[in-house]
Amino acid sequence: GLGNDWTNVRALGSHIKGTNGKSQGVVPFLKVVNDTAVAVNQGGKRKGAVCSYLETWHLDIEEFLELRKNTGDDRRRTHDMNTANWIPDLFMKRVMEGGDWTLFSPADVPDLHDKWGRKFEEAYTRYEDKAARGELKLSKKIPAVQLWRKMLSMLFETGHPWITFKDACNVRSPQSHVGTVHSSNLCTEITLNTSDTEIAVCNLGSVNLLAHMKKIGKGDKASKETAWELDHDKLKATIKTAMRMLDNVIDINYYAVAKARNSNLKHRPVGLGIMGFQDCLHLLQHPYASDDAMDFADRSMEAVCYYAYWASTELAEERGRYASYKGSLWDRGIMPQDSLKMLRDERGGYVEVDESVAMDWGGLRARVKEHGMRNSNCVAIAPTATISNIIGVAASIEPEYQNIYVKSNLSGEFTVVNEHLVAELKRLDLWDDVMVSDLKYFDGSLAKIDRVPEQLRRLYATAFEVDATWLVEAGARRQKWIDQAQSLNIYMAGASGKKLDETYKLAWVRGLKTTYYLRTLAATSAEKSTGQGGELNAVSSSGAASAAGAGRAMSGKNAIPTSGVQSAHTAQEPDAAKFCAIDDPTCESCQ
Repeated sequence: GLGNDWTNVRALGSHIKGTNGKSQGVVPFLKVVNDTAVAVNQGGKRKGAVCSYLETWHLDIEEFLELRKNTGDDRRRTHDMNTANWIPDLFMKRVMEGGDWTLFSPADVPDLHDKWGRKFEEAYTRYEDKAARGELKLSKKIPAVQLWRKMLSMLFETGHPWITFKDACNVRSPQSHVGTVHSSNLCTEITLNTSDTEIAVCNLGSVNLLAHMKKIGKGDKASKETAWELDHDKLKATIKTAMRMLDNVIDINYYAVAKARNSNLKHRPVGLGIMGFQDCLHLLQHPYASDDAMDFADRSMEAVCYYAYWASTELAEERGRYASYKGSLWDRGIMPQDSLKMLRDERGGYVEVDESVAMDWGGLRARVKEHGMRNSNCVAIAPTATISNIIGVAASIEPEYQNIYVKSNLSGEFTVVNEHLVAELKRLDLWDDVMVSDLKYFDGSLAKIDRVPEQLRRLYATAFEVDATWLVEAGARRQKWIDQAQSLNIYMAGASGKKLDETYKLAWVRGLKTTYYLRTLAATSAEKSTGQGGELNAVSSSGAASAAGAGRAMSGKNAIPTSGVQSAHTAQEPDAAKFCAIDDPTCESCQ
């Protein structure tokens, strides 16, 4: 998965000295990138994936926003490539304050690409003055809100470009002394410097947070009397091993190009993340949409980052500091959470984040001052989609997508079930054929299943039932500790222009560096019907509806088969169809 920065490519209409012609802009090159991503698919094992980034002041930005549209000239569309807006703070301030925004060709404003914060603002306003005097032929002035609305409209319509924030990534970067972060990667969690001489590479790993919870009460795992907490001793030991492993990978890895190898060996960045966050909330009995969940997001990420940074200082003591350490934020005694003040100063406000602290950061600062750091960057939260499924926990920092759903990839289709919910329903004696049927009918949501207690419905609310502001808040609590970024999907039911506007402005004010996919609900969904193998809402051959399917089932003779495999349970009693438990290992349909 690649992240490319295309801001330096001159805009449509720019003068070409060599031929005395005019440039076709950035879009034709992006078309080439798109087709290359399709062609290179790791031998059919994994699809090629690319995300291209463009800064908001680029004169081609409006056409860039439309790259994923299904209408228009297909030669200027990239249907197989991801795109992202690389947005400077000055643009967001103009949006908030109702100001105008000027678009330029990078050929006329070459230094903007490498500037951020106040220096960017000073240079940008000088170019605006030149454009106003007519000294820059290629420029365009528009209301900032107009461009912002188009960004959000395209995001809603096509899912792209994603919203990422240039200044938060650069101001808070530990490596701001030796370069500029020009883009993120495919999944928006890596924020490393790139240049003509360096290609950023980051070695990733993820800690299964669920495996680091311990009981502090009596009772079994599913009991209400059982209390849980984060096992700091175990977490510290795991992270110490993980950081050593990732640091080793830097030396033994294969690098396809010299620029990537040189960059990695010089700065030694790694990205340790987490998965199973939602599973931990289930154990703690904290709904995602709650202050308790936000506190856990804060304290758990503080612990992960603290131990990761501590492990890097131990590696530095043993193996030596990374080559470009001198002058970094680490060297200046500035921890990631301290850099929030720097961001607030550069913006002139517009940073509102909970800044509470629970661990001994003073002790860590002293250790870093003495021994330095082995790695320029230590933490980044990647999506962990497939590996989370393999070990049976929720992906990354995601809320539960649905309590039962089918995941598809090149390996096939897999039914994913919330085992915590199943265990809870069994404990309450609510796990039966009717419950299985209702869960399928309501697409894994408990919201409309009245016999499930309200507390349980809140605890097991699915991603689209959690207001997006909670996702942003949890992301902000984690982001203050992280030296890179996180793959933060935004789920939104009933999306509207107003809701999108509020959510992404909040993400900026909360100091998030990046956001990932915007996921919205489709306007329609598949009608639920019966199958020949005793699936959802099946009825007897006489047409009498089963208890689970009463009022919603089709007649038996008109049932639409949904699977070629017949359940072992229903084969025995075709006239009184039963529903097999989802976790029954003897049922062929389940498997």
